[in-house]
Amino acid sequence: MSTRIQIRGVTKVFGKGRNATKAVDAIDLTIEPGELFFLLGPSGCGKTTLLRMLAGFIDPTDGAIRFNDKDVTHAPPNTRNTGMVFQSYALWPHMSVEANVAFGLKVRKISDPDRSRRVAEALDAVQMGPYAKRKPNELSGGQQQRVALARAIVVRPDVLLLDEPLSNLDAKLRTELRSQIRSICKASGITTVYVTHDQKEALSMADRIAVLRAGRLEQQGAPGELYRRPRDRFVAAFLGETNFIEGTITSANADTLTLETPAGQLRGVKTDTSPTDGPALCSVRPESVRLTDPGAPGALKGRCVETTYLGEIAHRLIELEGGVRISASELNPDPARTTEPDTTVGVVLPPEDIVVLPAG
Repeated sequence: MSTRIQIRGVTKVFGKGRNATKAVDAIDLTIEPGELFFLLGPSGCGKTTLLRMLAGFIDPTDGAIRFNDKDVTHAPPNTRNTGMVFQSYALWPHMSVEANVAFGLKVRKISDPDRSRRVAEALDAVQMGPYAKRKPNELSGGQQQRVALARAIVVRPDVLLLDEPLSNLDAKLRTELRSQIRSICKASGITTVYVTHDQKEALSMADRIAVLRAGRLEQQGAPGELYRRPRDRFVAAFLGETNFIEGTITSANADTLTLETPAGQLRGVKTDTSPTDGPALCSVRPESVRLTDPGAPGALKGRCVETTYLGEIAHRLIELEGGVRISASELNPDPARTTEPDTTVGVVLPPEDIVVLPAG
């Protein structure tokens, strides 16, 4: 049975008095059995500290951690049955690949026949079976990371913890390994907690994401929910490029808000954190901006400042009335009509793609 992780009011303070630093501040999370759950945020937000408290390497200052019905808040690491994959791989350089993977099984005193079978299964799962006799220094970075993953899953942990496992790899290899790691984690059914500061990594792999900032939980949810319905400016900006347009709310109903902005009147989606009057902030992603003919019904008047044509996509910088500048991304653009600088265009900002956020 997969493990449910319950994190209740977990706080970690380093130092005392004036030198005290609150790295994690009263975090409440429930991670469901078998989930691939991401802790996402900038450096220093507390995500790695929280992961290490789940592993038992650090004791919380306050709060509780439970694996199913078991309180593991202050339990030693070797009693939690977790598997850990580090950023630095942490492989034994003098051991072969299969010996590295078998190490945790030897510590658990698994018999030789069963140990050999489980090592072979784990290496096959990460496509490293043919490299079993090699030493780590004979492998690429991506191969070493797959060995580290095999070493973690071979012990059949209740919880798998990954601490920025792809950050030392080049961009192409990171992209290749994302789908492999997700497939392995989901096939095993192990509850997995994955720490990263890479937004695309989280969006492409996670079942759910918790966005952290300065030790506190900003928002949690499915990738699409966080991307399309952020709760505040920080989450909207951290999860990808977006355009912010300041305005003042003039009317509100159950689902939408109408705002007056320097660029003209806009309507946007009302969320549970949207203000209902006064100053507000519109967030609209570049891929939601549609360019049309000047004077088209419902379109704002804009001027193309510059265009970057990249083949499959064109990035355009558009200046709206009032000096408001926004980015627009056009997929599969027609190179014959690539918009030249100073061209007047119509700009449509669909209300369903505009999220109204607090002004702060």
